[in-house]
Amino acid sequence: MTTLPRGLDLSRPGGSPTIRHAAVFCVLLLIALLGNATRIQIVQARSYDENPANRRLLIARYAQPRGDILVGGKSVTGSEDSGEQLRYERTYRNGPLYAPVTGFASQAYGTTLLENTEDDVLSGTDPMLSSLPLWNDLTRARNPGGNIVTTLNPAAQRAAYEGLGGRRGAVAALEPSTGRVLALVSTPSYDPEQLSGTDSTVVKAWKRLNRAADKPMLNRVIRQTYPPGSTFKVITAAAALEAGVVTDVDAPTDSPDPYRLPGSSAELTNEVEGCENASLRYAFEWSCNTVFAKLGVDVGPAGMAGTAAAFGFNDHRMRIPFPVSPSTFGTGADRAQLALSSIGQFDTRATPLQMAMVSAAVANGGSVRTPHLVERTTTAAGATVSTPGPRPLHRAMSPATAVRMRELMADAVREGTGRNAALSGATVGGKTGTAQHGVDNAGLPYAWFISWAQADDSMTPGVAVAVVVEDASADRGDISGGGDAAPIARAVMKEVLNSRAGLGR
Repeated sequence: MTTLPRGLDLSRPGGSPTIRHAAVFCVLLLIALLGNATRIQIVQARSYDENPANRRLLIARYAQPRGDILVGGKSVTGSEDSGEQLRYERTYRNGPLYAPVTGFASQAYGTTLLENTEDDVLSGTDPMLSSLPLWNDLTRARNPGGNIVTTLNPAAQRAAYEGLGGRRGAVAALEPSTGRVLALVSTPSYDPEQLSGTDSTVVKAWKRLNRAADKPMLNRVIRQTYPPGSTFKVITAAAALEAGVVTDVDAPTDSPDPYRLPGSSAELTNEVEGCENASLRYAFEWSCNTVFAKLGVDVGPAGMAGTAAAFGFNDHRMRIPFPVSPSTFGTGADRAQLALSSIGQFDTRATPLQMAMVSAAVANGGSVRTPHLVERTTTAAGATVSTPGPRPLHRAMSPATAVRMRELMADAVREGTGRNAALSGATVGGKTGTAQHGVDNAGLPYAWFISWAQADDSMTPGVAVAVVVEDASADRGDISGGGDAAPIARAVMKEVLNSRAGLGR
């Protein structure tokens, strides 16, 4: 006869309490295990991924070729298999030419510019690249890197780069009606491929580039602000017309020469004759400082600041898609300072991109399109993933004022200081600027030129350009926007108009 263990009663459902307790405990452990796995894989996944000690994500990031950045339908980037743990290194075609646009993608120093703002697409992590994004999240699968199609005109980009040569400076070119960025150049430049990889040469290149006196890694076209000098007179003239301070561009103005700055013993003079009581047309053609300084005072601080803001000054939110340093026009200046600010001196500062927007607003009937650099993003196979859509449009001045400003800018090229920008077969408008800077204005001036061009067989202007040349390599008295910067703008405008003609636009 078999004897049952003491305490075990088979007549009771559920068996021994000890077994039941053990079973419940195991279930609780299983629930805790599943809960912890869920917490780690879903709730805390991002913190683990972003932990600097976790190299798996970094290894996965460079385990496949990166997507490409395209200009004119051709790739200006590539990827090369290094055979190292961080396997694929970024390569660049014409690296210095496009560095102000592409930025760099470095295993050691991260990403900048388009390589940074479009990293999700280029690295293949953007869910839009996948037809099954949730499955990719669960499996940690990575799509092939997508491509970035830019708005750049390769011929205009090269014309700007070659025009600047070895000088410090920058060029921005826009399509006025759309805000498409056609050229974005900063010199001197650098080859971003020098920062790809993990060996000691990358560290040496980084140190050398950051210590260089001419700052090749400074993106002058979007990150550096300069006193815009007389190119700012476009805004002052528009403000005077909008405010009704000037109603007839050919009528004499009440403008003494020299002009004593209000509340000051300092006197402002001109470098040309005929500026006393000159008309707005004459003053614009020959860049009379006294006329525009007084016009700024007559318009007043609120009117000047409002017009500058309408053109894009003091905007801290601009992205193209990477951020652009804000251009500034002070609103708290006294009348003497306002006079100087109104001729692009004192604390008025602008990026070359901002001044291209000023010219584009004149060309586009007074409206400003927010600039954009990305035409669309695609999969590796070329299927469109996204497009930027309509860009914000805001009015800088009335259409009637824009018509007057186009006349003044065209006159400045036809008869005034901007004659070096003239093109056959096109109407060109422009404004020169020679901006003083440094302690007591001791530095060599900055040479500026802003312009727009419309082919004779076109209904609308096709391009707006801004050029700045720092410390132009010439005798101080010979440095000018018309002499140093206008020929560069002319070359860029010519390439854009030729391209539009070739496309039948």
